[in-house]
Amino acid sequence: MQKHLYKAIFRSIKGAPFAVTYWDGQTDVYGTVGNEEPPVRVIFNEEINLRDMLHEPEVRFGEAYMDQKIDFEGDLRVLFRLLVQNEVLLKKDANKEGLLQRFMKCQRETPAQEQIENVQYHYDLGNDFFKLWLDKTMSYSCAYFKTPEDSLEQAQLQKIDHSLRKMQLKKGETLLDIGSGWGWLIIKAAREYGVKALGITLSKEQEEETKQRIKDEGLEDQVEVRQADYRDLAVEGHSFDKIVSLGMFEHVGKQYIPTYFFCLKKLLKSQGLSLLHTLTRPVESPSNPWLEKYIFPWGYIPSLREVVWALPEHCFHLLDVESLRMHYVKTTDCWADNFEKVAKQVEEKYGERFVRMWRLYLLGCAASFRCSGLDLHQLVFSKNLCNDLPLTRDGLYN
Repeated sequence: MQKHLYKAIFRSIKGAPFAVTYWDGQTDVYGTVGNEEPPVRVIFNEEINLRDMLHEPEVRFGEAYMDQKIDFEGDLRVLFRLLVQNEVLLKKDANKEGLLQRFMKCQRETPAQEQIENVQYHYDLGNDFFKLWLDKTMSYSCAYFKTPEDSLEQAQLQKIDHSLRKMQLKKGETLLDIGSGWGWLIIKAAREYGVKALGITLSKEQEEETKQRIKDEGLEDQVEVRQADYRDLAVEGHSFDKIVSLGMFEHVGKQYIPTYFFCLKKLLKSQGLSLLHTLTRPVESPSNPWLEKYIFPWGYIPSLREVVWALPEHCFHLLDVESLRMHYVKTTDCWADNFEKVAKQVEEKYGERFVRMWRLYLLGCAASFRCSGLDLHQLVFSKNLCNDLPLTRDGLYN
């Protein structure tokens, strides 16, 4: 009976052909494939009740793969695109509404300290882990590819340069990087633009690595990194000419979006510029429940309009918006490829279930950017009106 129910669902999936091998050894092919083998095969190692699978399907599907109840052969990118493209078929609207209510309730109830711990849960996995599959800059946000042939390291350096040019930095200015990661942006800003830069991170691992990089570059007089929260920094009364944040805003949480911009207003000097580099959605919706449970506990990806609507409430004037969606497709593809090359090393330290979990995360991200409304935007805005900026965008590209 279970097999018949699964077959009915698989027959309704549109897109690339795929094969399914059931728990009794029977194999069916779905979609038009001709004489060629389908690019991907789903393998049920044991019978799984469909009703259980349809209850929060993202979580159940991910856990079934992590626990080796389901396996795959072939090009997993094809499978993930199919899942994203057929998302509506694979979960019921009523369940989605219930998920939204639970998600928003938790967003409202999650205290600031727990949010900090949730960020540390991800980033304090260890520098050695991230060094295995990130590029040499240890950049863990969307890169900027000028050509399809660019290496990941080259594209990450280009992202940093592209972002710094948008900041219109001048020698002697002060720069704050909220969520500074492993520190390459603040180091490059100090070295090439002559600014004094402060980076803040919630991760002890990132702070320690960045301090060593600053020392290696001989920039102790120009660059500082602290393990600190942006809210605490605002209370201390600091102010900066420019503020940048790459890939941190997704951890703020829906409830704290106004708080973020309130703190930014206190930290940024009048007529100062800020760049916000963040994931966005077309409309407000809950995050993927599997992602919340295993990768980013209670993060929130805002809609673009949520961010834009918040700006004038805090005297911010929007100057520039750029979508880097396809750049993130290439970035996550590179990360997924790099991760597979070191999967055995990761397994030796963290176990096979951990490897399967991160494989799902990286491949799922790439598919979502390709096939859903998930996007990555850079927004530049000023505090109060600023009339002395260049009239064109030529400086970004020349």
